[in-house]
Amino acid sequence: MRRLLQLSLVGALASSALAAGAFAPAQADPLADVKVNEVESNGDTFDWVELVNTGTTAADVSGWVVKDNDDTHAVTLPASTVIAPGAHLAVNTDDPAVTGSFGLGGADSARVFAADGTTLVDAYSWTTHSAITYGRCPDATGALVTTKLATKGAANNCVSPVHITEVESNGDATDWIEVHNPSPVAADVSGFVVKDSDDARALTFPAGSVVAPQGYLAIDTDPIAVNGFGLGGADSARIFAADGTTLVSSYSWTAHATTTWGRCPGPSGDFTTTAAGTKGAANSCPSAFDPLDVKLNEVESNGDVVADWVEVVNTGATPADISGWKLIDADPSHPFVSVPANTVLQPGAFFAFYTEFPPPGFGLGAEDTVTLYQADGTTLVDTYGWTGGHAGTTYGRCPDGAGAWQETTVSTRGAANACSPIRVNEVSSNPNDWVELVNLSNAPVDVAGWVIKDSTDTNPTTLPSPTVVPADGHLLVSTLAAGLGSADSVRLLDPAAKLIDSFSWTAHGVPTYARCADGVGAFVASASATPGAVNDCPGLQTQPWWGSATVSVSDEAATFPADASGVTFDPSDPTGRTLWVAQNKVGTLWKLTKDGATWKPASGWTGGKNPRYADGTGAPDTEGVALGTDGAVYLASERNNDVSGVSKNTILRYQPTVSMSATDEWDLNPLLPALGANLGLEGVTFVPDSVLTAGGFVDQSAGTPYDPADYPGHGTTLAVVAVEGTGQLYVVALEQTAAVQETAHLVATIDPELLTNAGPAGAMDVSWDPETQRLWALCDDSCDGTTVALELDDTGAFSVADAYDRPVGMPNLNNEGLALAPQSACVAGHKEVVWSDDGDTDGHSLRSGTVPCTAPPTVEPPTSPTPTPTPTPTPQPQPQPQPQPQPQPQPTPQPQPQPQPQPATVTIAKVAKGLIVTTVGERERLVLRVVTSPAAPTGTVRVRLSGVDRPLEARLRDDGRLAVRLPALQRVGKRTLTVVYRGDDLHPRTREQFTVRVRRS
Repeated sequence: MRRLLQLSLVGALASSALAAGAFAPAQADPLADVKVNEVESNGDTFDWVELVNTGTTAADVSGWVVKDNDDTHAVTLPASTVIAPGAHLAVNTDDPAVTGSFGLGGADSARVFAADGTTLVDAYSWTTHSAITYGRCPDATGALVTTKLATKGAANNCVSPVHITEVESNGDATDWIEVHNPSPVAADVSGFVVKDSDDARALTFPAGSVVAPQGYLAIDTDPIAVNGFGLGGADSARIFAADGTTLVSSYSWTAHATTTWGRCPGPSGDFTTTAAGTKGAANSCPSAFDPLDVKLNEVESNGDVVADWVEVVNTGATPADISGWKLIDADPSHPFVSVPANTVLQPGAFFAFYTEFPPPGFGLGAEDTVTLYQADGTTLVDTYGWTGGHAGTTYGRCPDGAGAWQETTVSTRGAANACSPIRVNEVSSNPNDWVELVNLSNAPVDVAGWVIKDSTDTNPTTLPSPTVVPADGHLLVSTLAAGLGSADSVRLLDPAAKLIDSFSWTAHGVPTYARCADGVGAFVASASATPGAVNDCPGLQTQPWWGSATVSVSDEAATFPADASGVTFDPSDPTGRTLWVAQNKVGTLWKLTKDGATWKPASGWTGGKNPRYADGTGAPDTEGVALGTDGAVYLASERNNDVSGVSKNTILRYQPTVSMSATDEWDLNPLLPALGANLGLEGVTFVPDSVLTAGGFVDQSAGTPYDPADYPGHGTTLAVVAVEGTGQLYVVALEQTAAVQETAHLVATIDPELLTNAGPAGAMDVSWDPETQRLWALCDDSCDGTTVALELDDTGAFSVADAYDRPVGMPNLNNEGLALAPQSACVAGHKEVVWSDDGDTDGHSLRSGTVPCTAPPTVEPPTSPTPTPTPTPTPQPQPQPQPQPQPQPQPTPQPQPQPQPQPATVTIAKVAKGLIVTTVGERERLVLRVVTSPAAPTGTVRVRLSGVDRPLEARLRDDGRLAVRLPALQRVGKRTLTVVYRGDDLHPRTREQFTVRVRRS
């Protein structure tokens, strides 16, 4: 309906133009009189080009052709199209009802040709969409500029050309505002209104106020005679047209300039501090600053609450105008991030800007580079690159602007860097008050004269001389002048009163607040107080990697430039010699085959293949890869790298032998929390419905046991995705219909309990191992390479069963992928495991080791465990009587048979069926049974739990019931409970072990 209405409007304009000139006795030369007058390239309904007849007679434009910068795009004006003298005609270019229609781009042209299609009548080109339209000002005769208002088919609405060029806000005699007229004709500003930031204060240019061509005119703002006003230290200068509402020009500032604020280079440059005030004349601009005085100073690559950011500092003695300067990361396909207009850095000043906002922007990787250019986008100013993962805080120069780059103590966006290696590390506020400091350097640090304060400035604690924090060590400050409250702070300041570190809390820490990981992480409630020692952090209790301790490089150096992320074995190859790898940023899919000990691109896969969205466009940032039961490749993508500053979490299905355009797309953004563009999907895998239903998996969205029939069309598996920004795993049902844009349903959320050293959770990949029926979740170098195995527990949820350190022979790499070979690929009881390193350390992205081949798990029977038989003690031989000498020889007595001892057994077993499960932070009572034969147990029992340094409380009753008190444990994972019956007169010493699973509430 809207399109038909617009076509009628165009027809009406054409008819009006024809009627206006219908009685003209003759036609002028339209080639000279018709001009492009206004262009709309970003229209809400249609793009259009407006023509104007500047002549004195009607212009017949029948058959004329309108084109953009592509000769194949052409709209022909219909017959009998005549433009009357002074009239306007608008032509819609992208109306589908018009033959040859086309849209106008952000960088494009509007060209008008005579009816022969080759004679150019007029043209206008632009490099970006106008915020409104481009139009001739004055109408029909002036140059094309940004208009004040779109006026399709009518005279243009133009803004006065005058603009503010200089402001004196702290004048000794008077404050004033200067305007400049850049046009070649005089500009009458009579009646124009002058205001500061307050609409109640206004002055008017007197009658006869004219700004000469290329000239300047200043007006005093604070003459008492005309009820003027002064300009403040943080204020604005605004010029309005005579109607008092149409804004012509404005400038705002936050402090008085030492001279004046003026455009430099004048009169069209950005505002800066001038060398001297030049009221009513061309500006006196300061000597040009040296661009190399501006240095990159601090980088946040792992996102604050908003996004990633980069900070610069002006190390020179001259203000530095960095307006329009550009920043880019290591990926040249990313768009530049530009510094806003009017950004002037005073000497020593800092400026920080986000790289992801406003979109499209880009996120910064764990191993990346930032490069700063001048406004031309090619003149290099400074660059910095890092490897080894995200900083726990930020990377910054120490000292500011000139020093080497290092990990800072704390993030200081827009301020001087925190470079001290000394940090507040642990705080106790109840019952005893103390503060622990940590030294992150490998040299002792003298902190004599440093000051510790609480949330107030009263009763500071000054550290005496000598006070030294040892290298890589801790210092306990147990005597504080100010007591620490339940809601309080600890602040550490150096002798110059510079804040070095701080921590605040709203309730007492139980038992303390501590950085986890020690020295570098965020503050959390500790597992136990450790004054003067390494912090005891809650969380996973890890054990050594269960496979080979050594790993080997298993790819060719030339295969991956970097960014190898997801990895999975192809289940259709039982030999385990086919591997798929998802490469992020570039967004490349690789199929590899094994050649000896090296993974190489498969035939036809040299260089990989770049996936696209279903419409054939875009560059999915593919982080995870899995193969479905249908044989298709499924990729997890967190954004479109063509618009890299916008989060777009999708699962994409491909049939690579047919096309690299997705056959199906599942948008997960509605199911997930709001995420940074570079903090989304990292891994994907599939778990069979049969395993989930057999294990009693609970559908958290319904609060009932999972029923595959609740999700028709989802196939026979559920997908599990890993999300970096939350550190969680999400179980989703993927509907698969004839549509391309498919529907996904959130079924459950799984917490793999992976925490980065800096504190936030992190999950970089997830993989299903059908042999062990375990989900494997991986964290990268930010967690020191921890991997967890999750199993279905008796509540119907996946919980951590085991947590493993990375193999001792593997460096702390930025591993973002983990793949276990199928059981059918076992050789001598072991199978391959592959890690993918996003950082391509030492030129290699894949590393391989082995893990034991394990049989599929068996479900624990719902009965008491079978008693473990105790070996029957071996009877000890009795001493044999020796013959006594007799006066007369006598027959030697024969030994008599000794009675055999009765068999004695001891069995230690659980009373309740199922697993032993306890909850983090809670004390639990466990009951076991000690069964002895042939008599009741009369001995004592000793019970120990791994990770607890003293025996547990345990009481053995006469009936053999053993009550054990489990302590409140702070780490998720498995513990070993060892029970020893020490034996008695009849029964032997017996030892039994049980597994205790610790999980979150």
